[in-house]
Amino acid sequence: MTIHIEALTFDAIIGLLDFERDRPQRVIINLEASYDYKDNEFIDYADIVLLIQNELKEKRYTLLENALLGLKDILYTTYPHLQTLALKISKPDILAECTVSLSKTWDF
Repeated sequence: MTIHIEALTFDAIIGLLDFERDRPQRVIINLEASYDYKDNEFIDYADIVLLIQNELKEKRYTLLENALLGLKDILYTTYPHLQTLALKISKPDILAECTVSLSKTWDF
């Protein structure tokens, strides 16, 4: 089975610049995660959403790279039966001309 969470949007502090540290900015998270579904053992996507939001709001990462790695660690620790995980974090408001994103895919 593959879970898709697309365009999860909320405010969090992620960034190095002074104004990024002072006030939350909009972030958009996309996730794709696969696992073996058997014997009614499923992953609740609502729990994943809360886990992502709490991690990013509480940790206040300075780099998108560290935010991605932090999300990967907490998701894999919580759901060790994940087989693959793809994450993308976007900051749509940091530059007027574009949306900036960083992504990574892991095979476990």
